[in-house]
Amino acid sequence: MSSLPGKPGLRHSLSEWSSNNQQLSAAAAHERLVSTAIRQEGRSLRSHTHSQTVWDEGDTSRRLADRVGDVSRWKQALEICAQKVDEEMEALTLCKEQSEQALAATALPLEVSAECLALREGRRGLELVVDGTHTSGHLDTWTPDIRHQLTSDLQNKMEALDVDRTCLTLTVQSASISLKSNPTRIPAGSSTPQEWLQFSQVNVSRGHDAVQTSQQLREDMSLTRAQLQNELETQHRATEFDLRKRTHQEEQARDQLQWQIRATEDEMLEMEKDIQGLDSDLLAKTASLKLAHTRLENRTGRSGVDLCRDQVQHGLMGEVQQLEASIAALKQKLSQAQLSLQKMKLHHSLMLQDLSRKQEALSLEQRSMNTRLRLTSAPSGGAATEKTSVLMVPLTNSSGRSHLQLLAQ
Repeated sequence: MSSLPGKPGLRHSLSEWSSNNQQLSAAAAHERLVSTAIRQEGRSLRSHTHSQTVWDEGDTSRRLADRVGDVSRWKQALEICAQKVDEEMEALTLCKEQSEQALAATALPLEVSAECLALREGRRGLELVVDGTHTSGHLDTWTPDIRHQLTSDLQNKMEALDVDRTCLTLTVQSASISLKSNPTRIPAGSSTPQEWLQFSQVNVSRGHDAVQTSQQLREDMSLTRAQLQNELETQHRATEFDLRKRTHQEEQARDQLQWQIRATEDEMLEMEKDIQGLDSDLLAKTASLKLAHTRLENRTGRSGVDLCRDQVQHGLMGEVQQLEASIAALKQKLSQAQLSLQKMKLHHSLMLQDLSRKQEALSLEQRSMNTRLRLTSAPSGGAATEKTSVLMVPLTNSSGRSHLQLLAQ
């Protein structure tokens, strides 16, 4: 006899079965619609991205070509400007060599000026100021600096052209292309197109200005030779005046600072006395507070009705409050006084350091004035010519030659 079948599962109605079939069909139809829409969108996206990529690559290539053209034009302008600067430097070198005989007479003043400048460079801190005395004796060397900047800019543009031209030759079939790590980063030191253009314009403009200035300088040199002696004398007197003026200013500043130091020291002494007075008062008030506290505490030992809040009790409590307020005020004032004294001591130290620098600067100014006495004791040009017809002057010009034998004027 066969075993009976197990308990049948949950049975559904025909309507539930039909509803389930309809739901499956509807879901399948919906998923097919969604799939169709996604496929259509994917095809549209592929077409759009392909067109966009082709357009972007073409646009980038056009931009690269334009950039190469811009850099090439500025490179050519820099080359022309650098060539003009080179030619002008050569012409200026020749003109300088022609003028060095007249400049030989300035060897001693130049040496003295250089020595004075070196002495005054020994000033420290705020005493190292650029005053009227400091500006004498310097020669302008702008042309080599501008030539160096033009050369540097030209080298950068040649490198940039090489990079951009290489980028312009790359295609999607190039073997050297690959994915890079963070290629969209902005490298440190990047400039904007406006900054790049302005930098190139400034360099070329400075080059042209330097050439024009040099041309004007060469034209003026012939007149300058005749005026050299008068200008040297004028500069000598102006420098002497500036040195005396600066020495006087430094003496006034030193005297004023010494007075400030003395006044500060006096005030520090007074402040220390006041701090001692505040300490003494604070100790006295503390002792009085101890007395009031002790009296109050002792009076708590009264018994019965005699533990009365009488006038004495109120007086002691008022005394305690007053003493505590006085002590707090004294402590606050003591703290302020100590802080003020500390600041004065710090400032006093700074003033002493500044006084040391001022005294050192005055000493250097005096040494500079003593050095310049060699100018007044030096023999005249005529006397020097009688002793020797050739003067060895250690000059260096832009041609790189030095120790030229120059005829004394």
